[in-house]
Amino acid sequence: MIEFTTPAVVAPDPEANATDLLVDRVAATPDLVLFSLPTADGGWSPVTTREFYDQVIALAKGLVAAGIQPGDKVGLMCKTRYEWTLIDFATWFAGAVLVPVYETSSPAQVRWNLSDSGAVAMIVETPDHFARFDEVHPDLPAIRNTWQIDLGDLDKLAAAGADVPDDEIERRRNLAVGSDIATLIYTSGSTGKPKGCVLTHSNFVELSRNSAVALNEVVLDPNGASTLLFITTAHVFARFIAVLSVHAGVRVGHQADTKQLLPSLGSFKPTFLLAVPRVFEKVYNVSEQKAEAGGKGKIFRAAADVAVEHSTLLEEGRKVPFGLKVKFALFDRLVYSKLRAAMGGNVKYAVSGSAPLGPRLGHFYHSLGITILEGYGLTETTAPATVNLATKSKIGTVGPTLPGVSVRLADDGEIQVKGIDVFKEYWNNPEATAASFDGDWFKTGDLGSFDDDGFLTITGRKKEIIVTAGGKNVAPAALEDPIRANPLVGQVVVVGDKKPFISALVTLDPEMLPVWLNNNGEDAGMSLDEAAVNPAVNAEVQRAIDAANETVSRAESIRKFTILTTEFTEASGHLTPKMSIKRNVILDDFSSHIEAMYSGAPATEGHSIVS
Repeated sequence: MIEFTTPAVVAPDPEANATDLLVDRVAATPDLVLFSLPTADGGWSPVTTREFYDQVIALAKGLVAAGIQPGDKVGLMCKTRYEWTLIDFATWFAGAVLVPVYETSSPAQVRWNLSDSGAVAMIVETPDHFARFDEVHPDLPAIRNTWQIDLGDLDKLAAAGADVPDDEIERRRNLAVGSDIATLIYTSGSTGKPKGCVLTHSNFVELSRNSAVALNEVVLDPNGASTLLFITTAHVFARFIAVLSVHAGVRVGHQADTKQLLPSLGSFKPTFLLAVPRVFEKVYNVSEQKAEAGGKGKIFRAAADVAVEHSTLLEEGRKVPFGLKVKFALFDRLVYSKLRAAMGGNVKYAVSGSAPLGPRLGHFYHSLGITILEGYGLTETTAPATVNLATKSKIGTVGPTLPGVSVRLADDGEIQVKGIDVFKEYWNNPEATAASFDGDWFKTGDLGSFDDDGFLTITGRKKEIIVTAGGKNVAPAALEDPIRANPLVGQVVVVGDKKPFISALVTLDPEMLPVWLNNNGEDAGMSLDEAAVNPAVNAEVQRAIDAANETVSRAESIRKFTILTTEFTEASGHLTPKMSIKRNVILDDFSSHIEAMYSGAPATEGHSIVS
């Protein structure tokens, strides 16, 4: 087995819990602006560390007055906003345990998370969230209290707790030690019922303290580090960054509406971002199509090619030719500077996770002056296990192990993780827990490889490996990721297990479709149904597939594809909250389309054969 370990750089404190991160921050910088809240005029209102702490204590007192006991589980269904982190810390200060529920969850999913966890209270954000909860409330007799943020219930809670003494909050916040449960996060359930991951206080404390050192250049900017969170805080990825930001003193803003993301970036001006690869693809694709619409498509693509070549040479330590330097300087003035300005002008780093970004995009953004630090992790590893660092980075990899973390590769290439980030167990599921560990090593189910310097590359997922009828092993991600980067493509799912060749299901991006159609002389008002059988659209999808096929052997290449007239979304049940495809659900829901590609029967959607 191949194993790489990075020793912890901060001495462990088994008595510490997550509340200590805020207490320490208040002691160090009480007047530091820790959060910025959006205002009606598009500006931002500051919240200092002391103000945040006072609000946390007041809300914790309200929870105590409402009867929440140490160890009680409290559900939270809320989109990304300031109140998410406020509730998170208030729950810890009250000695309780937060159970996140994705804001897009169905009533059945809400019922499962709350019933399986044994939650006694529920906080929702909107009337719609309450309606979904209320539909299953009769099945949840343990729920004693329900509060709705949009009704001002947090302020009412805080007011009701005014008589709870400070000593009681101090007593409660000190009850938990590092090995105790801090939160119960349910996996997104791409297969089977979601499992509750028990993350401990040590997972958050030790990982935050060590990550702050490893990511020093990112979270400790001398001019003040800041980030705008827009991916869901219910997911461990954004939630860990929120906790890390409290520990490190990073100013945090929130914008859950991605349609308002660019204006918010322009006014907030973050120094680093947290995003999934699809966001970076979208920014690139929108920029390219806008340039195309303005008659500057060739200039943009030339600028992108120069950016990638320039960054590649720099990373390889090779000399940049004078001619390329001149072109780079020209495009920096014409193209790159405008993209930097659109993202606020101050972004130096972006942390990317959940799926591979791809070297081309990594190099493109690097030339913009934005270093994308790809990382790897799961809910079970409190988000990061490996991540590229500002001082130790390789585009196309997910970086080295974080301090306090060990990663090894089993004989079959499976990635296994041990260390300060690994969860304790699956809630009330000893069988699943036992099956997921080899001693202290958590078996991720993902496949990877290490280079000689200890940089990890993700090569696939064990359960997703396709074995064709001819016995060829195919990793779907190697084909899907480059195809998905095409502006027309929404999602792509490669199929072909036990089949004579590889095929693909493709969906179109409804936002990019009219722009692309207009730029290519087609009817921009075309429906998804019409676009799926449009020759120009099919030819563009074919080009994306041809490009992906060039990176694999013929036996692994996609020979046939179908364009679906639907969209894969979280609401449709085909994507997880972090925008990963639910492969098994898709294979089941579109089984007839898959069979049509192999039977030779005419498909109802766009249908093409790769020659």
